[in-house]
Amino acid sequence: MMTHKQKTLTIYALPLVALCIPLMGNLLSKEVNWSASDFLIAGILLFTTAFLINLVRNTIRKQRQKVMICIFIVLALALIWIELAVGIFGSPWAGN
Repeated sequence: MMTHKQKTLTIYALPLVALCIPLMGNLLSKEVNWSASDFLIAGILLFTTAFLINLVRNTIRKQRQKVMICIFIVLALALIWIELAVGIFGSPWAGN
């Protein structure tokens, strides 16, 4: 059984692990081309998501509500990430 501190540490370690994937791609391949601002934006998005999920985990009591709110947070992250990457909505921040 994981303690509360271990769960919190895991929640905040996952964004670091996720950011290591494009970092390794940048270092080992010419096809991955992330700039420092790309890493900064991705880090802000991922750590904000981790913070919000941890906040929900610590404040909401009902398990069903926790799950629904966390799913909403992850879906919001996915939509923002996709918009920044390829521009499915055509906003001024759209990539490519």
